Amino acid sequence: MAEGIGCILLRYFLTGAVCALTAGVGFAQPPAGVPIIDEPPGGSRPAQPPSLSPPSKTSVTISGQKITINYSAPSMRKRVIFGGLVPYDQVWRAGANDATMLRTSADLEFKGLVVPKGEYSLFVWPGPQQWQLIINKQTGQPGLEYHAERDLGRVPMEISHPPKRVETYKMTLTKAGGMQGQLTLTWENTVATVDFVVRTAR
Repeated sequence: MAEGIGCILLRYFLTGAVCALTAGVGFAQPPAGVPIIDEPPGGSRPAQPPSLSPPSKTSVTISGQKITINYSAPSMRKRVIFGGLVPYDQVWRAGANDATMLRTSADLEFKGLVVPKGEYSLFVWPGPQQWQLIINKQTGQPGLEYHAERDLGRVPMEISHPPKRVETYKMTLTKAGGMQGQLTLTWENTVATVDFVVRTAR
């Protein structure tokens, strides 16, 4: 008799377990309205394509003082750049994406314009014959955000032409002897340069 009752109880238990599993009880269910994300094995997502204007940097150390410029480097990609993608006689962010940033551990002087040590954003005013480097006191802004009233100043740049077209935009800081340095911007058919001096404490 006891064995018969045990068999009956076991049968009910197994029947209830099967029903519970069929109804989904015991399985974690996503909350209503939450999409299920089907990720690849291991949980990793597909690699993102490389940026069309990847971040880049140039730096130079003169007399123990470091000057660094962070910028994004776009490429021509069969486009007309100056006078086309970058219009003449308008402010350009000197790169792409966020504003181009200058950091200097010492005071600098660009053609009579004194730049106290610190951080600045750089812009350019390109023209068919003459360029200007714009040093702006605002930092951390998107590249298309520009406020002329925050300019520290503007200085002329010398213009020349490379022997062949330059596909990817490049900024270069170099030593020029003694306390002097040079900033060069090169892209497409234009090379723009400006000299500067590292000012020593007096």
